[in-house]
Parts: sequence; C-alpha cells; structure tokens
Amino acid sequence: MAAAESGDGNNGAARMVTLISSDNTRFEVEAAAASLSRILHLTILDGGGGGDGIPLPNVDSATLSKVLEYCIKHAPAAANGGGAPNATAVDRAELERFDNEFVNIDQSVLYSLIMAAHNLEIEGLQSLVAKKVANMIMGKSPMEIRRTLGFPDPTPEEQAEMNAHMLEYGWAYE
Repeated sequence: MAAAESGDGNNGAARMVTLISSDNTRFEVEAAAASLSRILHLTILDGGGGGDGIPLPNVDSATLSKVLEYCIKHAPAAANGGGAPNATAVDRAELERFDNEFVNIDQSVLYSLIMAAHNLEIEGLQSLVAKKVANMIMGKSPMEIRRTLGFPDPTPEEQAEMNAHMLEYGWAYE
C-alpha cells in the first residue's frame, strides 16, 4: 500500500501518503492535500504505489515542494466543496492573497509548475498558472510575447512565413 497511515482512522489522525519525486526525495503529506491531484487521488483510492510510496517520475523535488505548498493551503477549501458556500470573505481573501504571492516566482519555476499541474491533473493549480501566463502576455505583440516567454527571435525564413500568414489571416491579428 502506497500510503503510510498515521493512526487507525478512529483517533482523528489524518491519513498520510508518501510521494517520491523524480530525484528520489520523499514527501509525507496528508492524503486530503495530495488528493487535489486527480492522478494521486485515484492512485490513493486504488492503494497503488506499493509500500514505498507513490513515485512521481515527471516532478522534481523543488517543483513537488511548491506543488504541495499549494495543495496544503487549498485542501481545507476543497474539503468544503471548494470553500465557496462556507468560506468567509476573509478565508477567500486569504486564499486569493496566497495565490497571488504563490505565482510571483521565477519564470522557470512557473514553467515547471505548469508541467507538474498538468501531469498531476491539479485543476486549481492549472488555472492559477495559466492565468499568470495569460497576464504576462496580455496586450503584447507576437514578438513581445516571444521575448516574454523566452522564445528566440525568428530566423529570416520564419519571419517571412509569419508575415505571409499575417497577410492571409490578418483578421485574426486585429
């Protein structure tokens, strides 16, 4: 069984699971937090991962640490059905403040989070990082977007192809 249980369930102790990053770092986390990931939720339900934990071959330890920070903060709201009906304005404001600070990170870390959120199917985190990238490129020209996202400038051949595309589909660039 992949989960290491803390307690027998009768004493109120939270069920814990072990996650293993691609660089073999082990993380003990409450199953409720890990279950924000659709993939981990299904794995936990199936008792998968063996006795040693659940390996995550596509997520390094630095990224997994950041993902778990998000999951731990959002798990209580998720347990309350997303937090909307029972959450106070203060609770919602605190989560919003946390989210805004959470994505105020280096671009390479943001890209790692995008991949991890996608691979682990963490819907809220996917939305959060997508919103951050959208805000980064909003109102920018295609060349500014390329530079913002770290793409190299196009070669003369690529530029000619893009110009031809813009002429043919100019309405899409308005």
